[in-house]
Amino acid sequence: MTKRTAKSNSVPLHKVIMVGSGGVGKSALTLQYMYGDFVEEYDPTKADSYRKKVILDGQDCQIDILDTAGQEEYAAIRDNYYRSGEGFLCVFSVCEQESLEHTQEFRDQILRVLDDESIPFVLVGNKVDLAHLRKVNSSEAEQLAQEWQCPYIETSAKTRQNVEEVYSTLMRLIVKRKEIMHREEAKTKKSSCLIL
Repeated sequence: MTKRTAKSNSVPLHKVIMVGSGGVGKSALTLQYMYGDFVEEYDPTKADSYRKKVILDGQDCQIDILDTAGQEEYAAIRDNYYRSGEGFLCVFSVCEQESLEHTQEFRDQILRVLDDESIPFVLVGNKVDLAHLRKVNSSEAEQLAQEWQCPYIETSAKTRQNVEEVYSTLMRLIVKRKEIMHREEAKTKKSSCLIL
C-alpha cells in the first residue's frame, strides 16, 4: 500500500476536552454519549479518555474525548490537556449558579494556554431534567455564549436530551476550523513557492 492510499483511508480524529466544575455532569454526558448509559455515581478523581467511531454529516470520523474529571487543580496536567484539545465542551449545571460563573475561569485558562480566540468551544448547560431545582436561566447562559461567540446547548445526561447534538456541534466546529487552517496552510505554501 502506498503512502497516499494509506493516508486517504485514515479516518479523521477530532480531539474533544470536557471542562467544568466538579459535579456538573461531565462524566455523565460522556458516558451517555459513548455507551447510552446514565451513571449516577462516578469516581471524580480520575481523568478518562474515550474514543468512538462516528458518522458526522455522512463522513466516518473518530472522536477522542478527554474527561478531565477533578484534575483541574493540577495546573501542569491541566495545561497539557488543554494543549492536546482541538475543541472544548465547557459544562455547567443549570441547578448551580456558581458552576456557570466558573466557566469563565475555564475559558480564560484555555485561551491563556492556547492563545487562540478561534478555538472551537461549546457552552453546555446540563441537568435540565431537574427543572424544579433550576437556578440558571437560559437567557443568562445564552448571553455569555454570545459574548464568547460560541453555541449554547442545554442537555440532560439522564434523559439523553441534546447529548448527541453537543458532540456533533463541537465536531462540526472542529472540522470547519481544520478546513480553514488547511486552506491557509496551502496559501502560505503557494506564496512561499512563488518567492523561490
